[in-house]
Amino acid sequence: MAFSSKLGSLLRQKGQTPMTSMFNSIRCMSTSGKKLFIGGLSYGTDDQSLKEAFSGFGDVTEARIITDRETGRSRGFGFVNFADDESASSALSAMDGQDLNGRNIRVSYATERPSGPGSFGGNSGSRGDSGFGGGFRGDSGY
Repeated sequence: MAFSSKLGSLLRQKGQTPMTSMFNSIRCMSTSGKKLFIGGLSYGTDDQSLKEAFSGFGDVTEARIITDRETGRSRGFGFVNFADDESASSALSAMDGQDLNGRNIRVSYATERPSGPGSFGGNSGSRGDSGFGGGFRGDSGY
């Protein structure tokens, strides 16, 4: 709902809104602009070192490495939350493809992962996506 009202207000503004501005607004609204997916992490990277690596771009509110439930070992990816969209955007631009603890990391905006029955493994063994993008649950359940 917020998406459609924001889009409507962009279209109703007096004067012409440049198309790039409108598309950037839509892109930011369709992703969690403050939450980044970090992939390709070294298994030795922990929450604190991930936070330190990204804190130079702005206020990091949370940095979390996702671990295996059974072993407690890192799964090689995590999420970084920023206090504002601009910091997240700067971090994405600067850190994507860079070396962190001996590994080239992938950084992208985190996308919300569908929840509920059938959202995991219920698609004939296919995840239904390209395997990138680092989905997360909007309920802070990662």
